[in-house]
Amino acid sequence: MDTADIILRRRKTKPVHCGGVTIGGHSPISVQTMTNTDTRDVQSTVRQIEECVAAGADIVRIAVPDKEAATALGYVKKSVPCPIVADIHFDHRLAILALQNGADKVRVNPGNIGGQENLLEIARLAKDKGASLRVGVNGGSLERDILDRFGGPTPEALVESARRSLDFLETNGIDGIVVSIKSSDVQNTIKAYSLLARHTFWPFHIGITESGPGLSGIIKSSAGIGSLLSLGLGDTVRVSLTGSPVEEVKVARGILQAMGEGRFGPDIVSCPTCGRTQVDLVKVANEVAAKLSGIRMPLRVAVMGCPVNGPGEAREADVGLACGREGGVLFSHGKVLGTVPESQMVDALLALAKEEVRRRGGHWCG
Repeated sequence: MDTADIILRRRKTKPVHCGGVTIGGHSPISVQTMTNTDTRDVQSTVRQIEECVAAGADIVRIAVPDKEAATALGYVKKSVPCPIVADIHFDHRLAILALQNGADKVRVNPGNIGGQENLLEIARLAKDKGASLRVGVNGGSLERDILDRFGGPTPEALVESARRSLDFLETNGIDGIVVSIKSSDVQNTIKAYSLLARHTFWPFHIGITESGPGLSGIIKSSAGIGSLLSLGLGDTVRVSLTGSPVEEVKVARGILQAMGEGRFGPDIVSCPTCGRTQVDLVKVANEVAAKLSGIRMPLRVAVMGCPVNGPGEAREADVGLACGREGGVLFSHGKVLGTVPESQMVDALLALAKEEVRRRGGHWCG
């Protein structure tokens, strides 16, 4: 079977509104992150949210561990340009207070919120306030009876927990629901979302929870989120890294761009180098990438290290450079523009990129 036959169209979902962002329906897949500041420190929380939005976050979630944090949410909400989600665990009264203070969405875990009646109370107030509700099932906190029945946090157990809450909420006239079923196991997460997709049209918040720090977390998140997107699953995404939420946003946007679900900035095409490479391509590629990092429009830039695949790849790019022993050959939209010496390659390629951005009406900030 051809790969194209396996990849499905994006799953049809009901649109759900989170402040000014629509999740699901025909809307673009939105990027979320979560602050790691003390929510009660309003100034620090606002500053971090602004940094996340500048990096490309559409929605930001903040922890609400106590009443003081729930009250602070109101001040945060008034100071930031994006929807705010209240992250609630254990005490449903904190969700009520967060909604009263302006939360655009609340995330609750049915496994630790104290029962269905508490869940319904939150959902009804969210509906009255025009806010949305995320039913966030997590493999680490499933209901005890479900764990006993399935023998652990299996994909089937995750789906059972989600379906129980969704059926209960829908029976009671609740809408505006987003659902997530997360595990730190990539394969379990993929299977769980695939199973749940057969039973509901509510949009999915996807990600690999507790994926870890640095490169290992990026790899797990890319594998899991990329696989789900290739199956047509996912309406909003969060990359869960141990570290900076700004980095989470950058990785999430990179995954979406790699999967063809958005073009947020330059796409640098660069070969991995081999014994045929005749210039310091690592240095050249890194310098080009760094100087293009501020561009906020789609731009495909090729930086190739030898004449084997270099010219062909460069011709497919908006602008490109194929390096050789004496310097490089410049391309623009498949047209050879000429050669430049090695000392001028980076500046010449950046000049082409600058011209391309301005030709499209964009702003050059490289």
